[in-house]
Amino acid sequence: MTEEKPFARGGLLALLLLDTVLLATLELFFLPLRLDGTLLPKLGAVPMPLTVVVAIVTTPLLVLQAGKLVKPRAAFAPLVLWVLTIVVLGLFGPGGDLVLVQDWRALLLIAGGALPAAMTLGGALATGRK
Repeated sequence: MTEEKPFARGGLLALLLLDTVLLATLELFFLPLRLDGTLLPKLGAVPMPLTVVVAIVTTPLLVLQAGKLVKPRAAFAPLVLWVLTIVVLGLFGPGGDLVLVQDWRALLLIAGGALPAAMTLGGALATGRK
């Protein structure tokens, strides 16, 4: 039974990393949302980066769960994978398109996903040393 635990934890970590890539992809593709009546209500075509809130909430949770599942040192994996997904898919998207919008929303997404996750990573690494 002890041999199945590392395999199960590895499978859960792989699933967690898949969730990280899917969340980063959705956050990137829905970043240009506007209040223009297409998907959100029509209120003057104001940019509404709702996916930044999703990144602020979910990325630290992914880092925290990765630290709990395997080892605290493995908590960096979702953060690194999230940043790589945003950069690679955002700059070299499908068909070579530039998916990452070229304004304040891109900076807000990167900061909103990476900074809280980095703080959570620091906490996970600090608790692992005890």
